[in-house]
Amino acid sequence: MQRRAVSAVLAAAALLLTAGCSSGDEDSPGKGGDRAPSGTTASPTRQAAETPPAKGTVKVVRTVAEGLNTPWGLAPLPDGDLFVSSRDDATITRVDGETGKKTELGEVPGVSPAGEGGLMGLALSPDYASDHMIYAYFTSASDNRIVRMVYDEQRAAGDQLGAPDTIFKGIPKGYIHNGGRIAFGPDKLLYAGTGESGDTGLSQDKESLGGKILRLTPEGEPAPGNPFPDSPVYSYGHRNVQGLAWDSKQRLFAAEFGQDTWDELNAIKPGDNYGWPEAEGKSDDSEFHSPLAQWGTDDASPSGIAYAEGSVWMAGLKGQRLWRIPLNGTEASADPQAFLEGEYGRLRTVVAAGGDKLWLVTSNTDGRGDPKDGDDRILELQVT
Repeated sequence: MQRRAVSAVLAAAALLLTAGCSSGDEDSPGKGGDRAPSGTTASPTRQAAETPPAKGTVKVVRTVAEGLNTPWGLAPLPDGDLFVSSRDDATITRVDGETGKKTELGEVPGVSPAGEGGLMGLALSPDYASDHMIYAYFTSASDNRIVRMVYDEQRAAGDQLGAPDTIFKGIPKGYIHNGGRIAFGPDKLLYAGTGESGDTGLSQDKESLGGKILRLTPEGEPAPGNPFPDSPVYSYGHRNVQGLAWDSKQRLFAAEFGQDTWDELNAIKPGDNYGWPEAEGKSDDSEFHSPLAQWGTDDASPSGIAYAEGSVWMAGLKGQRLWRIPLNGTEASADPQAFLEGEYGRLRTVVAAGGDKLWLVTSNTDGRGDPKDGDDRILELQVT
């Protein structure tokens, strides 16, 4: 099996101090949260049938599971159960989708949790029914990397993960901005959102893996048809991508943390430059692809996103709310709506569960929240 190894770029401690992880990130007070969210209007050339209503609703149906420590990634299984990663414990747990019973699969070796790093995104192989393969993105002692492991349900609890096979490595790591979201797209290729590890110059460097969306084969090679020859880079100019989702037309959307002023939801076009660090939020410079929606940084700090019922749903950490962004093609058809504001604290991950259902994961035990009894938890939502 071929593996692609790319040189790691490590953020120096002095750079961390000067990078100023600010209001759009997970660990510092807000500076620019007094501005209203900005959405675009619908394009008149789009068919009305594609455009969801400007207003919608969401309700919490039930709490699926409680007592999770630093949950981060969530991967639904075909039978309705859920895999959830613990960022700091480096474990993967199976949650019964009906009863909430938790069974630890095991600990992923080689994880080095610190700051915003650790065991993060999870994804199931497109051929999971036959290969039982779990993919994971994590911070090691030297870099961020992607591994895959065979899940063996017949083994004893705590010993159900096979040895990790590293398929991709060399993604820059830092105390901050490690990205971490992975997902298989409709094309059955693996997408990964990375951060610039506090070194802003990496985002505009197409030779670096930091501040990018990557597109890989399941074996970790640059995917055929990528915009840059022999490169895993799919888009660049990102600050810290932690949300990836596709709409019903197989169009990719991504959420990323801003710094002082604007958090972003972007429609991703292969090879495009999304501006960081030269642009934060919407830009008049035609060189940069502007976001389809943006938020004052107190209101969002966006991590996971999902697509359901014609809208993108975006989980906010510092904003402690779930945003609905109704879409008209690759534009927002109305201003974003906020739900669950302050009700469940920091919101880390949201995943489509089919039809009008979502799974939502809280993030109050990660050292930056205010844990309540039962935290952290997985919630089942219904949207209309």
